[in-house]
Amino acid sequence: MTFHLHERLAADTWTVKDLPLCRVLLMDDQRYPWVILVPRRDGLRDFHDVAKADKAAFQGEIDQMSAVLKALTGADKLNVAALGNMVPQLHVHIVARFAGDAAWPQPVWGQGVAEPYKPDEAGALIEKLKKGLLG
Repeated sequence: MTFHLHERLAADTWTVKDLPLCRVLLMDDQRYPWVILVPRRDGLRDFHDVAKADKAAFQGEIDQMSAVLKALTGADKLNVAALGNMVPQLHVHIVARFAGDAAWPQPVWGQGVAEPYKPDEAGALIEKLKKGLLG
């Protein structure tokens, strides 16, 4: 079965890399360091849809990416969520939050207008994320 990334996720993100289970994406909004993990399995919408054989890997990759993002940013708090109201494909947001960020203490969704990365800025952060995932 071939993996297909939802078009909205593809349009709103930069690809970081593929982990054993998930594709790692960088949300194209420099206001918040924000990654998204998408299990590379078609037909998943909710956590209970993840096959039993994939559940440990899925949680492990969420934990790994959370630790990398926290180490890179020094965030005050990580928001980890899977909403899926707009995009039906299962994906997990990991957002680094800071007490002084534009949306604090509210959720980032629907707050202001996204500020896209310049290509060199996105590339630099993607390289740091990749390096962190190798460690």
